[in-house]
Parts: sequence; structure tokens; C-alpha cells
Amino acid sequence: MKIKIYKGTNEIGGSCIKLSTENTTILLDYGTPLSNESQKIKIDEKIDAILISHPHQDHFGEIINIDNSVPIYCGELSLQLMNATKIFTGQEILVNNFQSFEKYKPFIIGDFKITAYLVDHSAVDAYAFLIEADGQKVIYSGDFRANGRKSKLFNNMIKDKNLKDVDVLFMEGTMIQRSNNDFPSENCVESKIFDTIKHTKDLSFFIGSSQNIDSIVSSYRACKKANKIFVIDIYTAWILECVSKVGKVPNISWEDVKVIKNFGGSYYEKIKENPKYFGEFKNKLFNDTLDIDDIKINPQNYFIKITPWHIERLLNKLELDNANIIYSQWLGYLEEKFNDKKNVELFKTLQQKYNWVYAHTSGHADLDALKIFSSSLRPKKLIPIHSEYKKEFTQHFDNVVILEDNEEYDVKQSLSIYQVDELNKLFSDDFYEDGCTKVVTNSGEIVKKILENNNGKF
Repeated sequence: MKIKIYKGTNEIGGSCIKLSTENTTILLDYGTPLSNESQKIKIDEKIDAILISHPHQDHFGEIINIDNSVPIYCGELSLQLMNATKIFTGQEILVNNFQSFEKYKPFIIGDFKITAYLVDHSAVDAYAFLIEADGQKVIYSGDFRANGRKSKLFNNMIKDKNLKDVDVLFMEGTMIQRSNNDFPSENCVESKIFDTIKHTKDLSFFIGSSQNIDSIVSSYRACKKANKIFVIDIYTAWILECVSKVGKVPNISWEDVKVIKNFGGSYYEKIKENPKYFGEFKNKLFNDTLDIDDIKINPQNYFIKITPWHIERLLNKLELDNANIIYSQWLGYLEEKFNDKKNVELFKTLQQKYNWVYAHTSGHADLDALKIFSSSLRPKKLIPIHSEYKKEFTQHFDNVVILEDNEEYDVKQSLSIYQVDELNKLFSDDFYEDGCTKVVTNSGEIVKKILENNNGKF
């Protein structure tokens, strides 16, 4: 099996990995870069299939450039959420050749046998993949964590015997240099929200992803304990409607969840323009709505999840000067490097004018979780992905292989950074005419002799 990472060895997001055998070539994700400074990639070679790990743009955004003859494998709910992103941002529904898979049930693509493992992440319907071919096993972690409301999925994976001792683990490293100490879990987020709104006399708002269901649940639970009404916009209502079909989550059929009326008309237009996609949702939507005048009577009774661009507009209509604004997203979105300038300026304005409260836990595994994951699965090689600090992996793991974008890698022959370092201890630089010790990276005969001299151990 051969590997080529088109994108993802030096950045968070925009991930795209190629795995190939003699007869079959697949991609693991094909995402849009998060950073405005990162170039998108274009795949020109023949691809037999693409696996999408989860419905975040930085993992699926570029499949619009793939020919419809190429099957795209993803979870059924993921497809709904990907199309929701497209529709509500004014784009066309995806028309790729989509194929669904079932969690934990192997499926075949040419030479590859693939098993999808549901993971804990800030996106629902997120998966890691076990990929088998040519007598070798590779795990792609996708984006995962151990600190969400589905942390048992993390525990299940590290105990799974089928995932032990694989040849290669592609492991994300978003948090390799970051701490999650302020809010180590979703329960901590819930507590912070509750503490902020429980005795407030002001209206409260929530800024966060509508597709981060764990975060939405944290908000709802805090509202429930504080006796607040959870108010959402049409987009959030649709996401919760989709997810409620596969799990118990707050949605508009619940008595204490309301959709704000006559606000966010552009969202309603999207629903009218796509009647086939939304089905009976349009009729269900306005069975029990909340009018702005209702909020005006007792604003302290409400907790509102709407787009940040509508917050000040609503406050003006309500003739309110004060508000609590709970920000529950990655702090990177407050910087122009990862966000539109207008959005960054909006966030600055909201911070200056209102009671701005940060309450967010990462959707990605911290260093401790990464160490547990790797030590439990015991991969022969660990390749950093989805990280800006791949070289730091060598400080924490012994079996790291550092790759660059577009570098070819043979699973069977190459050595890890740790093994190369050990070889360098055994041989001086002048052993090689060019003085380059890295020449041993693919020197099978040298390794063979070392193994023979050390009873098969390296």
C-alpha cells in the first residue's frame, strides 16, 4: 500500500490523503482549507472512490470538483448536513455519486476493505476508518476527541482488538500545542452557560455552530436548569430536525424549544426554494413559533441561538441596550487568518458593547487523549495529520513518520523518525559518502542485519 498526503501535513483543515494499491486508489477526505492563506488543491488523477469522515467543510468542501462517476462514501446523516450547509449558504445541493456505509460494518472498494468507526467529535456522524489492503492495515483517525458527550466511543476504540498493532495510524494533531484546560468537557461548558444565565436580568445569546450538537445540547440543558426558553433560528431548527431522526436531541417538537418568528427570512426562502429536500418541515416549522413581542415582555426568560449578524438587529427591535453573548466556537474564528474580515469586525463590536462570555471545549483530542489513543492502538508507524506542529509529535511519540504534502510513502518499507534516529546512533555520518544519514530510511538490508544481530528486536 502506498500513501500520498495531498494536503494536511502542515495545517489544520483541508485534509486530503491518497491510499493506493496496484489496482485501486482512494482518497480520505477532500476538504477546503480553513486558512485564507492556504491554497486549495485540485485532484487530476484517476480516483476510484472518496471517503468523507464527517460533514465539516474542511473535510468535504472540495468534492464539488470531483466527477460524478467517482463514488463518495459518507454517513447518511453526514450527507444531509453537508447539503444543509450548501443550501443555507446559498449554494447548490451536492450532486455527487454518494454511497452510504454503516458503522462497524466492513465494505469493499476494489482492493480495499474499509470499516467505519463512529467517533466523538464536535460534528455528529463523524468517523474514523480502518483500511485494509495488501496484507496491511491503516487507521485514519479523522477528527476525534475524548471530551464530548459521546466519549464512550473513544473508550470503545482504544479497547477494540481489530485496531491494535496496525501498520500506520494517521492521527490528527489539532491540539498538540494547545490546552483544553479552561473547558475540559461539555459539562464544563454547560456549567459556564448556566452560571451566566441563571440570575441574569438580560436577554442572552449563543454564538456557536448549529451542527455542533453537543454544544447545542449543553446550551439547552443550561436553559432547562435556569428555566429559560431555548429559541432558535430556522437553520438550527432544520439541523436538529435531521439529527432527531437518529437520536434524542432538542427540537421544535419540544415544548421549551421555539423558533423565532419573522426573523431570518432568507432561511425561510431557502426552504421554499427546495421543497423536495425539506419535505413536511415547512408545515411543521410554524406550528408553535415565538413572536418578537413575546420576547420583549420578559427578555430575561429567553436564550437565543441566531446568526451573529442578527443579534444587534434583534436588540434594536427589542429596544434593549444590554445582553449576554456566549461565544462557543474556536477562538481562531476571531482572527482574519481564519475568518472573513467583516465577521471578525462584528465579533469585536459585540465584545465591546455587550457582556461577552467564552464557553467552549475543543472538538479535538488534547495531548493526553492523543497519547492514550496511540499507546492503546500500538501502531507500527504514526503519521501526523491535521496539525500545524507535526514535528512536535516526535517529542511525545516514539514511532512518528514525518511526511510533507505530496510526498510518496510506502507502508511496507519506510522507517519511523525514531528508528532513523536509532540507526544514526549506530552509524557515524562518514559511513555514507554523501554524509546524509537519512539514506538509511529505505535501506532494508541494513535493518535486516540489525534485526539479525539483536534477536529480531530493533
